[in-house]
Amino acid sequence: MTDRPPNRRSVLAGGATLVGGATVAATGLATAAAPPARAAGRTTGAGAVIGPDDPRYELLTTGNNQRYVSRPDYIRMIRSAKEAEDALRTAFRAGKRVSVRSGGHCFADLVCNPEVEVILDFSEMTDVDYDPRMRAFRVESGARLLNVYEALYKGWGVTIPGGICYSVGTGGHISGGGYGLLSRAHGLVVDHLYAVEVVTIDERGRVRTVVATREEDDPNQDLWWAHAGGGGGNFGLVTCYWFRSPDAFGRKPGDQLVSPPSSVLVSAVDLPWSEITEASFTRLLKNFGAWHEANSAPDSEYRHLSSLFNVNSKAHGSLSVFTQVDATVPGARRLLDDYLSALTAGTGVAPRAMEKASGEIGYMPNLAEPREMPWLKATRMVGTNNPTITDPMSRAAHKSGYMRENFSDHQIAALYKYMTRPDFHNPDTMLVLFSFGGRVNAVAPDATANAQRDSVFKMTFQTFWPDERDDQFYMDWIRDLYEEFFAETGGVPEINGRTDGCYINYADSDMADPRYNRSGTPWHTLYYKDNYPRLRQVKRRWDPGNFFRHSLSVEPAKR
Repeated sequence: MTDRPPNRRSVLAGGATLVGGATVAATGLATAAAPPARAAGRTTGAGAVIGPDDPRYELLTTGNNQRYVSRPDYIRMIRSAKEAEDALRTAFRAGKRVSVRSGGHCFADLVCNPEVEVILDFSEMTDVDYDPRMRAFRVESGARLLNVYEALYKGWGVTIPGGICYSVGTGGHISGGGYGLLSRAHGLVVDHLYAVEVVTIDERGRVRTVVATREEDDPNQDLWWAHAGGGGGNFGLVTCYWFRSPDAFGRKPGDQLVSPPSSVLVSAVDLPWSEITEASFTRLLKNFGAWHEANSAPDSEYRHLSSLFNVNSKAHGSLSVFTQVDATVPGARRLLDDYLSALTAGTGVAPRAMEKASGEIGYMPNLAEPREMPWLKATRMVGTNNPTITDPMSRAAHKSGYMRENFSDHQIAALYKYMTRPDFHNPDTMLVLFSFGGRVNAVAPDATANAQRDSVFKMTFQTFWPDERDDQFYMDWIRDLYEEFFAETGGVPEINGRTDGCYINYADSDMADPRYNRSGTPWHTLYYKDNYPRLRQVKRRWDPGNFFRHSLSVEPAKR
């Protein structure tokens, strides 16, 4: 087995020495890595081991969604690959069930659940830097998205086309595919993933740290491929990622990743429910779907425009639309105006200033008239001003779906019925419609583990509430809506001409439950489509003992 390539930043990864029989594997020279050191300003020493008697324990036994709580024997804070190796080996020898956390935004019970005995927490691994030997940017798995954007842009004028919410950890966001407002112009985050460092374990407990790249001659390329959309907590412990765009050239750092627009034109408007009838609601949704069907080709002039449309419950008072377009492209204002006009055409609904926060969209009363601002300022504005999804007391339910073409009449009727139900009074409830397609669809479905490569928009059904006593009401509501919305395809977004399955980063364990998925299509087909058999082969190679597992984990292929 070969060792990892030399790397100026490897000291911050925690190194990779031979410890307790563990070995280190990657492409490159067969030499041991240097002992770990710490960058200026970084916390030194070993990560904490936090048990039930520690005052920090309660904080760390749950994540972003307060529905999911665990009572582990301990939480181990990880600060290096070496510590990840030690923690993994210790847990294996003790026969402990492990889960992995980077940011804590997991929508389902994949991290926090009653079966978990040890949580390995990577939230203290937050470094972002350029690695000249890999000719790529190195991002540790606990770094939060906004910190990554700040570091990459301020340091080198580059970025990755990742998500909106500032506090999402990169570890799970990237392994599940990763997308955001720049994805129509630049593809998914994993389309720029060059390498991944993973601590793995075999069925006999032998631990090794592996660096896998996308290079065709890399013997570990399959591990890179699996982390390019195959979901978190499946194959090992991700300690860091390296990013270099496929069309990168030269050796200057600024040439290795895409550059965001220097400025963007942004708009935020409300569409008041007081002006909406069932007919105008139907027209709005049809307009949104038709526009995306017509303008989501990889070479569309509208690929530089992306929109987030919150179809809020009537209790909220309005629907909300946030739109961003690259202000440097010719005719940017025309592109934005044309989109908003197409959205409201024939509805009789007049856009107004946004009156209050709406899901991931914060209170933005000054953007009814589009404004130009620096890209990073807009990213901060949207990413840090979303109190609903980042409320630390919130309980929530989420479901997802990819759309290849416009809504059916049945789907819109079901949505209208549930969003206007007389007994439903929760304003923090919405179907979020994300612009998709563009350069996302320029990549083959099997080039990465993320298989949905011809959709035009993506959906998230979600509701948030504060009181555990209301769990059953809201779970029944969202399950009934989802089942009725997809009644034409067995209650789930089947793989067909209109729908294209689900997004693994919006994990929903109902998809693996026959009480709620009665379609006959297994959960793994909904999430991974035809890529699942290959993911099982990767699992058999790198985690044959199925040590890393959760309610939606990849099963190793049979020998």
